[in-house]
Amino acid sequence: MIEIGTQIDLPHPADRVWRAMTDPELLGRWFAETEPIPDGPGRWRVRTAGLPGFETDVEVEVVDRREPELIVVRCHEGADRSLLTCAVTPTTVGCRVLIRETVEHGDWPAERGTRREECYRQSLAGRLPALLDWLAFQQVDLRRDSAAPTAVLPVALIADLDRRPTRRRTTWVVAGSGAAALTLGLAGWALLPGGPPAETAADPVPPPARSAVAPDPTRSAVTPRPTPTTTPSSARPSRTPSPTPSRTPSASPSAPDPVGARYETVSTRVFGYTGEVVVDNPGGTPASGWTVVVTLPRGNSAAEVTGADWRQDGQSVTFTGPAVPAGGAQAIRFDVRTADPVTKTPQGCTVDERPCAGL
Repeated sequence: MIEIGTQIDLPHPADRVWRAMTDPELLGRWFAETEPIPDGPGRWRVRTAGLPGFETDVEVEVVDRREPELIVVRCHEGADRSLLTCAVTPTTVGCRVLIRETVEHGDWPAERGTRREECYRQSLAGRLPALLDWLAFQQVDLRRDSAAPTAVLPVALIADLDRRPTRRRTTWVVAGSGAAALTLGLAGWALLPGGPPAETAADPVPPPARSAVAPDPTRSAVTPRPTPTTTPSSARPSRTPSPTPSRTPSASPSAPDPVGARYETVSTRVFGYTGEVVVDNPGGTPASGWTVVVTLPRGNSAAEVTGADWRQDGQSVTFTGPAVPAGGAQAIRFDVRTADPVTKTPQGCTVDERPCAGL
């Protein structure tokens, strides 16, 4: 039996994701256009011809539906038949989407199954989050003093999903205001009275204490008698100690040079961004056992990580990976989902508990 699947964590509520996956109009924006089949009640045709891993259009019929958490459809694709399951599970920061497809009749070549799974993965990781950001953007009024609708910007993004944004090109007025406020706050802190205390001079060394016994004036000074020198009858030669060879400390192996890391935001979108951490090994031997920890703002989630193994525990995302060759580097790239349209960087980044450059 052939089975493929993928999953992704999204910072959006389950009902919003369910709407994007079951509304025919919205499904056509992030995956493929759909249309009802006139002579088949309850059946839909999905325009998948030309998508990676699909030979032709697919006709689907709903087998099970439990809103807003599960929908199961049977797919008819030529002579092949498969069962596609889409599950939406709420999480503390949004929801998790799982897609699994099992072949019931027919056979898929290995390459076809791999390309089809990649098609699902790219749609879930790229187009679906952009559509969900657009739906969320319609509910947030970022221009409170203007009567113009707020859905214009995300529509442009949905229409141009395949074009990757130029690095660090997006400029936000809100971010500029926040940066100005932060600058003024730091300046005010620097001008506050007080500050670190100046170094104090070391306490003077107290003079030596005088003897508590006073000299007796009635005692006369006693002139010491010369001590007669006695010449021995036979002089014994003094023994000269043999020199002890000094021990040369053995050279202990030097500790390997610690790895370094630098962070950079390589692309942004309305409600998310893509970050990259490059781990550098300046030493002369391969560096293994390194750990990179990225701290995200509360409510953010990481996904689509390449270049390392990872896990997220609350706000901390921990990356571990293969040994970095001597003088080489290892790049880790990851997507971050966030409901904040302004913040496009993590709160912190460390490699082996040392700060990363770039933040």
